[in-house]
Amino acid sequence: MRYFSTRTIASGFFAISLLMTSGAIAQAPATQDHNKGAATATSAPEQEVDPLKRPLSEKQKREQQKALKQELGKTYKVWLDQDVKWIITGEELQAFRQLSNDEERDQFIEQFWLRRDPTPDTVENEFKEEHYRRIAYANEHFASGIQGWRTDRGRTYVVWGPPDEIESHPSGGTYNRTIEEGGGTTSTYPFERWRYRYLDGVGQEVNIEFVDTCGCNDYRMTIDDQEKDALKWIPGAGPTTYEEMGMVTRSDRLMGNRNGRDRITNTSRMFDRLNIMAKLNAPPPVKFKDLEEVVTSKITYNLMPFDVRTDFVRVTGDTVLVPVTVQMKNKDITFVNKDGVQRGAVNIFGRVTTLTGRIAQTFEDTVARDIPEGLFERDVQFSSIYWKALPLRPGRYRIDIVLKDVHGDRKGTWSKGIYVPEYSEDKLASSTLILADLMERVSAKSVGAGNFVIGNTKVRPRVDAADGKPAAFKKDQKLNIWMQVYNLSVDEQTKKPSANIEYEVVNAQTNKSVFKMAETTDQLGNVGEQVTLEKTVALNNLDPGLYRLIVKINDNVSKQTINPSARFQVE
Repeated sequence: MRYFSTRTIASGFFAISLLMTSGAIAQAPATQDHNKGAATATSAPEQEVDPLKRPLSEKQKREQQKALKQELGKTYKVWLDQDVKWIITGEELQAFRQLSNDEERDQFIEQFWLRRDPTPDTVENEFKEEHYRRIAYANEHFASGIQGWRTDRGRTYVVWGPPDEIESHPSGGTYNRTIEEGGGTTSTYPFERWRYRYLDGVGQEVNIEFVDTCGCNDYRMTIDDQEKDALKWIPGAGPTTYEEMGMVTRSDRLMGNRNGRDRITNTSRMFDRLNIMAKLNAPPPVKFKDLEEVVTSKITYNLMPFDVRTDFVRVTGDTVLVPVTVQMKNKDITFVNKDGVQRGAVNIFGRVTTLTGRIAQTFEDTVARDIPEGLFERDVQFSSIYWKALPLRPGRYRIDIVLKDVHGDRKGTWSKGIYVPEYSEDKLASSTLILADLMERVSAKSVGAGNFVIGNTKVRPRVDAADGKPAAFKKDQKLNIWMQVYNLSVDEQTKKPSANIEYEVVNAQTNKSVFKMAETTDQLGNVGEQVTLEKTVALNNLDPGLYRLIVKINDNVSKQTINPSARFQVE
């Protein structure tokens, strides 16, 4: 695969053409003496030679090859020095420089992107697309006399993506220092503080400061939180709290001892910051390689329990959306206290393979959970949910999922075979019947995007437990029902479908009906061969116990009937 621009190729051919035609000799045209009635010529006629087929001298060949090599060399140089400058590893760079020909270089570039592609068996390379999107964003937002991707903020954004939080002070001005910074009030240059909850290979709660000391939008990354202090070198201006109390002097602060502690402790903090900066400026590691190895080795872990649910929603005739919902109990996540907030993190790696072992999809993510200290005892009894929608073709697959508790260093695995249904055009069918604890419409700009969003509705499903127990709802909650019906037949006279839909809740212990509701497609408004059913049922009238929801669809035109069902528990 060649990475040449049209301009590069054109200029290369132009150079070749000049070399090929430089030795061309104009031929004298034949003339005719009309007075004598005979044709004469000033020289013997020669057949014109195609410049592209004219043989070249050895010198011309060497010059041509040199010119072409220079043109091609620029292409690979741009790729190294611009496209992947911040993400290529030292080992990869060394290996690339040892390649001897362009074919090897092209193969290397192809493998470079493939190695980072989360879905290597699809046409799209999400990593590559996101990488160039970040470069474009950096150029638009962080330029300062140089391209945005070259700046410190641009590099950080390209490598690590958008931060979880940005504290921006674009005009500088009055600033109250934190206790860690020594306290007191001062004036600052423009600065930004970026916070990442977690960065793979760097750590938890990564805070990065960028300071614009020149006021020219040139924000530089710094490990010194005094870098933003505009009064730092002005005697008597902007003293810290400890300086006002006489515990330290300004010279102590400039030496790193700003709060009366020993310089060894403060020097240690500086080395910690240097270590973090070194990690931030290193190429990012390939995510979750340890979890990928667990999937590959087929080793089973159950120290980190979790539950998984898969659903099926038709997209096109040969593509099905498979939302995968992973639910973990908060009490199984290890939390650490950080400034009065309990923080937990779980890394997730998943892989979908065909029966022959071909990788169809992979996904990897981090679920971060922040709980205020005052609410921790209550919220630790709840669950955290992760959701990923995967487009798959009909057929049989195997899903392998690995979870890793970041702070507890525990792993859990889950594997299951699934059958993605094929929705034929002449058979009445439905999506999975989803029982959700949350169902709400999303804004127009969020249609089809975001967690738990299917079409124009956010549907957060409840997940059955791994031991077979159905999804549980509290009596004060509402049971939200979501399902799509496909291939309703259309009446030839009315040009509309005609179907009856019945909802029934049955007590699983007594097998008695406790709730019924019915509607028709006419009541649903302007519907076609596909209709989305969205209903909400209050549970406060149901006694605790096991129930079964049955949705019966009777197509009056084709005379077909389906009745999908789902179990749930009321607590």
